[in-house]
Amino acid sequence: MPYPTPWTLSAAECDEIAADLLRDVAIAVVIPARDEATTVGSVLDAVFAAGPFVREVVVVDDHSSDDTSTVATHHGARVLRLDAPTGKGGAMAVGAAATSAELIVFLDADVTSPSTHYLARLVAPLLARDSVGLVKGYYVRPLHDMPTGGGRVNELTARPALSLLHPGLGEIRQPLAGETAIRREVLEACPLAATYGVEVALLLDVAARYGVESIAQVDLGIRRHRNRPLEELRPMATEILGVILERSGVVLPPR
Repeated sequence: MPYPTPWTLSAAECDEIAADLLRDVAIAVVIPARDEATTVGSVLDAVFAAGPFVREVVVVDDHSSDDTSTVATHHGARVLRLDAPTGKGGAMAVGAAATSAELIVFLDADVTSPSTHYLARLVAPLLARDSVGLVKGYYVRPLHDMPTGGGRVNELTARPALSLLHPGLGEIRQPLAGETAIRREVLEACPLAATYGVEVALLLDVAARYGVESIAQVDLGIRRHRNRPLEELRPMATEILGVILERSGVVLPPR
């Protein structure tokens, strides 16, 4: 018997759903950010240009040392500045708690190619099927001046581990994607992890509670962001792999 797999939608399918169902929808957008003054403004411009269904926009400044808060405020967001760094998951949780819409979209602040179509496509599966609780974006990821090759932790750690331990989730093309839409009731049932592994932890928790069929993924096109040097990727990969193993029942030695 084949493993259940997530619902995968093309850009055209998402756009068709959104055109029919988006008129009476209200969503909250939450953007965790730390030291993203150079990119958060363009991300917010794309958010506010997406349409009137965007009702709440919150940037959670995770104790930045640059002008992230000032830039975000200037571009129209409600800014929550944290007095001490909490990690990405902690910042996401603070932002979600500060909003009230039933549909929440999380976006990364370091994207250099934000698009107005992100939001409509991310919420489209939630509007089309009541059984869908979590939506992940997927995209082509350039690396420097090469057309592909980005998302190295995703391709070399997250996807192989999921394919081996949770075969259905191995079909998720970008399990670490920060571009995520979720129903508030699902988020309340699956609290966010505080660490960098928040994305894959949420994916696993939703699949465990509601089934892989409750997850969808949508085409967001090409996504460019700040590519980190290789030496910064090992601790990220270690944390991601640890999250996957722990949620798979593997007892890890104390770190």
